[in-house]
Amino acid sequence: MPTLRYDAPVFLLDLGDDENRFSPSWLETVHSLLDTVVAHPDPAVLVTVGSGRFYSNGLDLEWLTSNAAQAARYVGDVHELLARVLTLGVHTVAAINGHAFGAGAMLAMAHDFRVMRADRGYFCFPEADINIPFTPGMAGLIQAKLTPAAAIASMTTGRRFGGTDARDLGLVDAVAEKTALLEYAADLVRPLAGKDRGTLAAIKTTMFTPAVTALRAK
Repeated sequence: MPTLRYDAPVFLLDLGDDENRFSPSWLETVHSLLDTVVAHPDPAVLVTVGSGRFYSNGLDLEWLTSNAAQAARYVGDVHELLARVLTLGVHTVAAINGHAFGAGAMLAMAHDFRVMRADRGYFCFPEADINIPFTPGMAGLIQAKLTPAAAIASMTTGRRFGGTDARDLGLVDAVAEKTALLEYAADLVRPLAGKDRGTLAAIKTTMFTPAVTALRAK
């Protein structure tokens, strides 16, 4: 399960050591840990990372198949996590340690910055290959962060991008070796700690109003 630790001013949210799929309990835990970050009175920034082979494999399709009657609520809960990270009042960076697929890649996309491991792992939106269309909110989030060409290349192909290719397309901002990944990610945001949280959240909400509105639409 996800865990959180603090090394001032950096909060490190470890998404877990398995596939880190978005089960209801996983979502609840992540929201609780984000509550801790938001409530912390001192300057803070947030780094997220997985501790196994995966950053996140996204939706918990096994749970969803077994709980089809709760599908609409579940998707709404996923949307809310994406919207919350997208507009969080501290700077955020995803340290993509391994595979980031589907909604896991969208979670990374919701961060302000992304750093991906150079030698291993894929960044992929597989929706075109698994016959699951993007919701308007998910599409809005991705398209808010990418050029039109990068959106076409990643959203319509199901292509798996390694770190260097993901950087070259603009899916991630930088790549780093495994041993340097967390340090590189933390260094990106550490100097940004201390920004007024209300102002930062308002700026992000305004920047990404169409995506946020679509993600939070009832």
